[in-house]
Amino acid sequence: MHEEHKRQLDEAGYVVLNGVMGDELLHALRQRIHELYVEEGEGAGSEFRTEAHAHRLANLVDKGEVFRRVIAHPEVIGGVRHVIGQAKLSSLNARSADPHSDAGQPLHVDMAAVPDERGYWVCNTIWMLDDFTPDNGATRVVPGSHKWGKRPQDVLADPDAPHPREVLVTGRAGGIVIMNAHVWHGGTANRTAAPRLAMHAFYCRRDKPQQQYQKKLLRPEVQAALSPELRELLALDDPLNDELSANVAVRSGFMK
Repeated sequence: MHEEHKRQLDEAGYVVLNGVMGDELLHALRQRIHELYVEEGEGAGSEFRTEAHAHRLANLVDKGEVFRRVIAHPEVIGGVRHVIGQAKLSSLNARSADPHSDAGQPLHVDMAAVPDERGYWVCNTIWMLDDFTPDNGATRVVPGSHKWGKRPQDVLADPDAPHPREVLVTGRAGGIVIMNAHVWHGGTANRTAAPRLAMHAFYCRRDKPQQQYQKKLLRPEVQAALSPELRELLALDDPLNDELSANVAVRSGFMK
């Protein structure tokens, strides 16, 4: 990862990597996700949670080789490790913000996480599969708020309201946002006539439980075909992760 990107992560809490997917990967991800929406129908996203004004998919590592290609993307992993150190995948989900929606999300931190004595422990990545514009549900972020050590719901009178320091994270399809998930952020309303699609590869520090316990969710045949690198990233052979996550099918929390 470039030093300037690291500086942005340190200071603002997020960085936008433009065009890093490439056309082939962008097309393959869009195609497979749209296939899954059709295949899963009303049950789409049920392994995690459903949401008014949006369509979700969950447990994507189990649902196609293209998803297993993305979770260890070198540029992404470099940024994640810069934020939280030793990391494992916590969940891989997709979210399509419905058109003509007036509903956004309150400012929040993922997993309601506050940095602990070891520092930051959650990091999210937003794969922009459509353009993110000011009108179609782009993520709002309060730069620098990851340093405050506070959750917005604990200090703001109305986390749904605009924040005087917030900015919108916009960009072209094919870009990836790496975000310290302790930064205050939230999805905004999609006021356009088209859906806005994104994928979220969410990581946590290795001493924390996964949001979605990968060893329990992934089919045995999928696990058996994984490379050692991916097994390590998914914590499939990690006794500590089993102890932390064995009784956790799904961890609640916002994903944009």
